[in-house]
Amino acid sequence: MNGTSNQQTHPRTWLITGATSGIGRELTLQALESGDAVSALARDTASLDELTEVHGERLLPIQADVRDEQAVREAVERTLERFGRIDVVANNAGYGLFGAIEEASDAQIRAVFDTNVFGVLNVLRATLPVLRAQRSGHILQGSSIYGQSAHPGVGLLAATKHAVEGLSDALVAEVAPLGIKVTIIQPGLTATPFLANLDVAAGLADYDQTVREVQKGIGELPASAFSSAARIAAGIRTAVDSPNPPLRLALGTSGATGMRAALAARIADLDGWKHVTDAVDR
Repeated sequence: MNGTSNQQTHPRTWLITGATSGIGRELTLQALESGDAVSALARDTASLDELTEVHGERLLPIQADVRDEQAVREAVERTLERFGRIDVVANNAGYGLFGAIEEASDAQIRAVFDTNVFGVLNVLRATLPVLRAQRSGHILQGSSIYGQSAHPGVGLLAATKHAVEGLSDALVAEVAPLGIKVTIIQPGLTATPFLANLDVAAGLADYDQTVREVQKGIGELPASAFSSAARIAAGIRTAVDSPNPPLRLALGTSGATGMRAALAARIADLDGWKHVTDAVDR
């Protein structure tokens, strides 16, 4: 990986949500292997037992659901009791909801926002006082290609990721004078249990030609279309090592290509309708 190393005077302490699977687990593993300490949050931490046996006191597994604000605050307190500081907050916990906008139930929509957006906010409110007091820290906001793009079937997942990106755009400017960095993490399709754990809305026949065709296409993708979670975690660590990390970090060429296309379409609309836009000012 390319990146400028930022020399540390102490091992970092990471607080990672969704630490038991996918990118979160890889981040946990790689941070530990590099000599850092990790406070690993998940709803069920049993799968971290083997890592605790290897890395001992440098790993603090904490059973906590990011939807529970008090549980997150207590997790931060336990992290400080063990390690004394927090250097990197990986706001990684989340899951997907697949289905047309009309198909998803109110309960399904509120549930995915509760984890993917309000859970992110719970973690921020609990950790920012620590980072502000330190005048240092790096927040990694878990987004995806769907923070900048969308297609049939992923509108509600994309809505949560767009929300995370919107609040992060403001957050980065708010905390920069306090010595705190923010990077939005935008992986493409990744070889994790994410797709297997999707919540799927009940289908309506009118959306078979759009939503179901996308679902079929995703199911037929070869393994080579999915990036390695280990490589994505390594890319994230490169950004953390840099003295000048990006606000947005795309990980995987297919995802980056999709986001470029979405951005180009927005520019095309701005240019194509400029005469109407400008007429408002006259």
